[in-house]
Amino acid sequence: MHICYLSLGSNLGKKQANLELALQEIKKDVGEVLRISSIYETEAWGIASQDHYFNIVAEVSTPFFPLAVITKLLAIETRLGRIRNKKWESRIIDIDIIFYENYLITTDNLTIPHPFLEKRSFVLEPLNELNPDFIHPRLRKSIFQLSTECTDSSWIKRK
Repeated sequence: MHICYLSLGSNLGKKQANLELALQEIKKDVGEVLRISSIYETEAWGIASQDHYFNIVAEVSTPFFPLAVITKLLAIETRLGRIRNKKWESRIIDIDIIFYENYLITTDNLTIPHPFLEKRSFVLEPLNELNPDFIHPRLRKSIFQLSTECTDSSWIKRK
């Protein structure tokens, strides 16, 4: 079994229900959800004209390797109604692999650790709640250190 951290976000419809449904699907298709952060309400990152997001991070134990995990996550997003037209648009659900153990992967379809996570408080805050001592395998800094160094000025509040 392998441990990965997933970031989930929603800014359309019933946001909390969307997150809960996505977690149920992850349990069925990807693996055991070991821990879930609190929900964080956040300003949209990258585009100011969107509704706010609900974001969480989940720690998942999975028997699958990263490319299989991302394939399963994309299928879950599609089943839950995600439509991909353009980057950073509003979405019913977004599920990203943040970390997969200490793997470093760069392909056309997948980058692990997730790029720019150190610049995004909506990822760092819930991740810091779950595992502040986890060391980013590329940056060689703890999640706690990255969260204290993060210069993201968008608002975030724990629900």
